[in-house]
Amino acid sequence: CIRDYIDVNDLTDAHILALKHLQNGGRSDIFNLGTETGYTVKEVFALCEEVTGKKIPYEIYARRAGDPAILVASNKKAREILDWQPKRNLKDSIKSAWLWHNNTNM
Repeated sequence: CIRDYIDVNDLTDAHILALKHLQNGGRSDIFNLGTETGYTVKEVFALCEEVTGKKIPYEIYARRAGDPAILVASNKKAREILDWQPKRNLKDSIKSAWLWHNNTNM
């Protein structure tokens, strides 16, 4: 499956911009928040292995029934109305999570 992974800090930035939008008289609306880039689960594992320097054992199974093959969000509306765009890529997100994990579990 291919999925769009977004950093929690980018989500936070979007929520802050949405609140400012409302405070400035903008109307309430619905926005997709994503990077517009999809990664397979296997690609995510490869990035995790690259960042951590550790081999991650995994097994490959068939896609679950009902699971969409691809889910990637368009952020066009958020870019146009909120002037928002994601700043962090998946590798940077994994690095940040790995650093946090190592600093809190020592």
